[in-house]
Amino acid sequence: MFHGWRVVAACFVIAAVAWGLGTFGASVYLQAVTAAHGWPIADVAFAVTLFYLVSALVQRSVGRGIDRWGPRPVLLSGAISMALGVSAIGLIEARWQLYPCFVLIGLGWAALSTTGIAATVAPWFERHQGRSMALAIMGASVGAIVGVPALQLAIRRFGLEQGLLIVGAVAAVLLLPLIARVLRFRRPEEIGLQRDGHASLDEPTPAPVSPPIATAANRPVLLWSAAAAFALGLAMQIGFITHHVTLAQPLLGVEGAGFLVSATGGSAFIGRLILARIVDGVSVRKLACVVMIAQAAALLSLALWPTAPVLVGASLVYGYGIGHITTLGPIVVRREFGAAAFGATYGVAASAIQLVSAFGPAAIGVLRDSLGGYRPGLAIASAVTLIACAILFTGGRLAARS
Repeated sequence: MFHGWRVVAACFVIAAVAWGLGTFGASVYLQAVTAAHGWPIADVAFAVTLFYLVSALVQRSVGRGIDRWGPRPVLLSGAISMALGVSAIGLIEARWQLYPCFVLIGLGWAALSTTGIAATVAPWFERHQGRSMALAIMGASVGAIVGVPALQLAIRRFGLEQGLLIVGAVAAVLLLPLIARVLRFRRPEEIGLQRDGHASLDEPTPAPVSPPIATAANRPVLLWSAAAAFALGLAMQIGFITHHVTLAQPLLGVEGAGFLVSATGGSAFIGRLILARIVDGVSVRKLACVVMIAQAAALLSLALWPTAPVLVGASLVYGYGIGHITTLGPIVVRREFGAAAFGATYGVAASAIQLVSAFGPAAIGVLRDSLGGYRPGLAIASAVTLIACAILFTGGRLAARS
């Protein structure tokens, strides 16, 4: 087997752990810490926000570090940081101690999430650049499905302190040997092959399916139109995910809302599977625009017709788009800019994307409280998603003209 596919498999596992202990684990820490210590939810929620902000600030450094030293030292540091941060949450006795814990988790998340994974996979593939990234980031869906129940089981079975110590130790034992062994090579040239593993270095280099289009003239338009579009789209997406249970509970009840969230996660998984199959043969900007339009329609339908059947259908449509939008950002940059210095290039965009999207949950919450319910906020979220689509499409057109 071409070693690049082993890199993809390793990144799949890394993504599952990172999303399980990071994005989706945050809701478990919020509930468990407030229940154990009786602290205000707002204080713990601010620590979770700090995790996202720290991650946003170091995304560029992660990309540059992988370009310079390779993925192994960067991802090893990230795995150690995340394992220590998760383990330490169970040991805290004062509220201020929450913040260093979530700083450690934020540093680990920055290294082990989209930027780290995309920069690790990018040098290994040309013809399968989109498929390889989609399959690697698909581990995020597994993290959503498995990570939260595993965290809840560990805390329920062993208590907050011992449960999180066990989770942190398991994460370290799983990730550290995997990263050290599989990610020991930075690019296929180190093992005498070209990208995709099709030929040796002595044979002609196969032409890329879609040559990079970035030039000195259009680089800013390409990069910042993608960054702005995916930042707005993901802000609304993260906001919807965070408020999904609260939105669904009045219509479906507690159990029904939980089932719908799981079904939405399954729809996202299907979306990533289909994306992996088609992405290398389509225009990725146009595909992202189509998905954003579908997500905007789903949000608007919820705002106009808040009934149980519409809620279920719109959630499944929106979930399918989640599987695309979270993955297409690095694929757009990789295709348009090429593999050279991809980590540093996408790291710049990822910092902006994560910084803006971190405020998505708060934005939806403020709209709900100030406008008297979710319906006006969902309509505004639909409009913001369409604006993101317009930015992405217009940026591609302007870059092509220049």
